[in-house]
Amino acid sequence: MSALQLVIVTGMSGAGKTVAVQSFEDLGYFCVDNMPPKLLPKFYELVKESGKITKIALVVDLRSRAFYDEIVEMVRELDENEFNSSRILFLDASDEELVARYKETRRSHPLAMEGRILDGIHLERELLAPIKSNAQIIIDTSKLSPRQLREEIFKNFEARDTKTFHIEVMSFGFKYGLPIDADIVMDVRFLPNPYYVPELRNKTGKDDAVYEYVMKSEKTEEFYQKFVSLLKYVIPGYIAEGKSNVTIAIGCTGGQHRSVALAERIGNELSKEYPVHMSHRDMNKRKETVNRS
Repeated sequence: MSALQLVIVTGMSGAGKTVAVQSFEDLGYFCVDNMPPKLLPKFYELVKESGKITKIALVVDLRSRAFYDEIVEMVRELDENEFNSSRILFLDASDEELVARYKETRRSHPLAMEGRILDGIHLERELLAPIKSNAQIIIDTSKLSPRQLREEIFKNFEARDTKTFHIEVMSFGFKYGLPIDADIVMDVRFLPNPYYVPELRNKTGKDDAVYEYVMKSEKTEEFYQKFVSLLKYVIPGYIAEGKSNVTIAIGCTGGQHRSVALAERIGNELSKEYPVHMSHRDMNKRKETVNRS
């Protein structure tokens, strides 16, 4: 069995735990929010038995303040198991920055619901001092944007062989509406349409005959080369901006022929450099409509 990695995410309220959890989810961690430490050993045993979860991020905040004294002991007990490795990530920020963040969001501090925000922050620091002293990683988010915090977490916790960025290449039919989750949409309705070839009408872009019909056009080849060149230029920019995925949607009229063929070719080309998943939203819509009528 591979090592089970446990990360306890804690720290000052307003220091960025929400961004941290989202980052761990993108790294493939199973995230649990606000679990009492006493339940950790039982939870750990269940995870071991399942054999499907290898990375866990556990968020502990002020809602669990009654359990802070137990956290370090629980982690120490888990460390004795040869299959387990665990770390505590503590997120901190300056008093001034935390006050500014609370003012901006107009929230009350959980330890000063009817008093001064600064009083709540000072009390929280006192409560969290023992766990902070046992943390393996401390990140001060005072001057970090959410994107920069995400990069810090990736730098500390991303495995060398982990590829968090991936691409979704999908085909669709404009007659059924635009995909709302697409980052890049390309209209290929200007290309030769196999629909008007009787022997190809009921086939799809995944059939060799349709694929070859679409690709043999000089117009198609010129478009493909230029579009793939553009994608290879912009995708590194998405990665640099911290995006974990990009959805490229290729559309034709019905989503059955041209868009499917182009999505397949583009997906296969990009898969040489990135993890790619291909899907065809409307490829069989026309067949389903015919069968129902």
